[in-house]
Amino acid sequence: MKALLLKYKSVVKFILTFLTVYVVLTVSYKLYIDFSDGSKYYPDYFTNLVAKQSKSLIDAVGYDAQISAHPNEPSMKLLVNSKFVARVVEGCNSISVIILFVSFIIAFAGKFKATFIYVLAGSVLIYVVNLIRIAILSIGLYNYPWRRDILHTVIFPMIIYGMVFLLWMVWVNRFSKKKTQHA
Repeated sequence: MKALLLKYKSVVKFILTFLTVYVVLTVSYKLYIDFSDGSKYYPDYFTNLVAKQSKSLIDAVGYDAQISAHPNEPSMKLLVNSKFVARVVEGCNSISVIILFVSFIIAFAGKFKATFIYVLAGSVLIYVVNLIRIAILSIGLYNYPWRRDILHTVIFPMIIYGMVFLLWMVWVNRFSKKKTQHA
């Protein structure tokens, strides 16, 4: 068993590092959500911010968007040209996707400075693409409501997770020091 662990030491280290970072960040985020009482920002600061910024993007491309607190659940209602099209819920704020991204990058860490800059730049890119995704999805749901299922459950998750995968591949092939250890 010890020989097997030594043989796969880098794999075991990657998995343990990934899981540790992922659990710590996820538990921290869960605590943040649990302690967000919605008194200042409803339902929580990040979800509220994403709703406001998505509204601004939709307005910028010529539609009239409105947001309001959902009366029955912790989310923000998003309307396009006075038509309810979507709810911006906690899962729409990209934080859980960023946690997944960051966990992988740290588990495959390169030099500190490069890792830090890549985590920061990648997180900002994921956040911005998520805002664009919500705006396009909302406009798509306004214009093509009969396409709701494919837009929301297939195409738009594919965009965000596909981008995360591409960022991971760029990291592993260009910046990670682990790349050179196995070459």
